[in-house]
Amino acid sequence: MKVIDARGLSCPEPVVLTSQAMASKEDAYQVLVDNNASKENVTRYAEHQGYKVAISEADGEYTLDITK
Repeated sequence: MKVIDARGLSCPEPVVLTSQAMASKEDAYQVLVDNNASKENVTRYAEHQGYKVAISEADGEYTLDITK
């Protein structure tokens, strides 16, 4: 599973990093973000690509577990 650490980045950078990682066509990714806009945008992008997204939050940071 690829881990994409997009904390501290503002959109569209987290979506771009996720898109680049998804070029490898793996079945699972984990994306770390620290703002609501990035969480929503990465989730929307991943779902549009046919993935399921599970979100967990701790101390203002979000972990998005993205799976096929």
